[in-house]
Amino acid sequence: MLTTKPAQRAGRREWIALAVLALPTVLLSLDISVLYLALPELGSGLGASGTEQLWIMDIYSFMLAGFLVTMGTLGDRIGRRRLLMIGAVAFGLVSVLAAYATSPEMLIAARALLGVAGATLMPSTMALIRNMFTDPRQMGTAVGVWFACFVGGMALGPVAGGFLLEHFWWGSVFLLGVPVMLLLLIVGPALLPEYRDAEAGRLDLASVALSLAAILPVIYGLKEPAREGWSTTPALALAAGLGCGYAFVRRQRGLAEPLLDLRLFAGRTFTVALAIMLLGGVVMSGATLMSTQYLQLVEGFSPLNAGLWMLPQNVALVVGSMAGPALARRFRPAHVIALGMALGAAGFALHTQIGGTGGLPLLVTGLVLSSAGIAMPMTLTMNLMLAGTPPEKAGSVASISETGGEFGVALGVATMGTLGTVVYRDRLADTMPNDIPAASAATARESMATALEAAAGLPANLTADLLTAARDAFATGLNAVALVGVAAFVTLGILAATTLRTTPQPSATDTDTPAEEALVPTAH
Repeated sequence: MLTTKPAQRAGRREWIALAVLALPTVLLSLDISVLYLALPELGSGLGASGTEQLWIMDIYSFMLAGFLVTMGTLGDRIGRRRLLMIGAVAFGLVSVLAAYATSPEMLIAARALLGVAGATLMPSTMALIRNMFTDPRQMGTAVGVWFACFVGGMALGPVAGGFLLEHFWWGSVFLLGVPVMLLLLIVGPALLPEYRDAEAGRLDLASVALSLAAILPVIYGLKEPAREGWSTTPALALAAGLGCGYAFVRRQRGLAEPLLDLRLFAGRTFTVALAIMLLGGVVMSGATLMSTQYLQLVEGFSPLNAGLWMLPQNVALVVGSMAGPALARRFRPAHVIALGMALGAAGFALHTQIGGTGGLPLLVTGLVLSSAGIAMPMTLTMNLMLAGTPPEKAGSVASISETGGEFGVALGVATMGTLGTVVYRDRLADTMPNDIPAASAATARESMATALEAAAGLPANLTADLLTAARDAFATGLNAVALVGVAAFVTLGILAATTLRTTPQPSATDTDTPAEEALVPTAH
């Protein structure tokens, strides 16, 4: 049943505290994207093999996804601010360890620990926002600011990484986190409120183990085939993860104080919002993957220049994340979400027209439209999930939504990346020039990157023919991914318009109305 505690409008202290929470938010997203440019240099400096470089990149997101549910629930039990401070100390110390790593194994271990520390920070920041901003209008704005900071960090990552790598050694990219965490530790205790669930029971360690045994193998099983194709190891990992996930769900149903309260999923708004967040992430991560490869492999841009061409997309993400809650004050969330999905579908429709040459304007414009479109509902759905949830469950809800985002990214890279690769190979096989040597043709069919390598060893006339065919084939793969994006966004828009049509907009509530009476009820 819902309580009737009056909503209190946040004051200057809460808004300053939100700025404090923006610090780890920007850092965590920046730490994901900054390595895209640093990876070749640190690989050379440490003598890391290709496999070790992939683990350096992926272990962070693996551990982040694996520990989000546990840390979100732990924050509900021991206090969100306390967990945030613990995570800040750990993140700062491990960042120094990563910066001065002396071997690939040491850096992989440090990145794993950074993922665990990051999992303490992400749900804590969102849960504290739920506690500080009880007024629905202000909560929508605060969530929009949080999301804007997150995507802003993603945008700054390649630029900051490029600057540091031009002036310092590769480890400097990890030291970005140290001053941010120090500032958080200094001002956080004075500005951030403490909140915990006084009735929460002890943490069930068996559930923690099962959640990790479910999430980590599934993430691995989804991401690995995107690189090497399906094989026995990722298939077994996926099956094992799903089996542990089933055991985890059964255990939660039998516990009086579960690690994950499955009753949260009984709320229609919660479930639909999570589905939009998950599936929207799948499409966007796949499209972004193909787009960054197009910029570097087809257009021939350097990593830094490719990152700069991605900046309009990230600006659109920030604008969309702020526009969603603002529009929801005047229109129903269902209509705002449907509008965002339509805008995103229009962007992907432009991507279906990209060819092997001259596609840069369509690519950038399409990314701007699709990113602005997805950002509008992403911010709003997070707000709806938090608003329709009791405050004592805020940490769990934040961790669920963020875990869903990690799954979306992994699934998008695996499925959309594989789709693009399959279409590329089929198209190139049909259009391969007849005078290309068999060995070079076989190499070129593996990927666009290997096509560039194969073309480099051919006479000038054959090089031009092979590259033209490969670029057209890659563009066809991008077109296929975009077509799936159009279908997915149209479907999500219809889903939102039909299932969330009775969900009220936050602006329907004034400051004298009980906050929870203005929110969508969730069974709990």
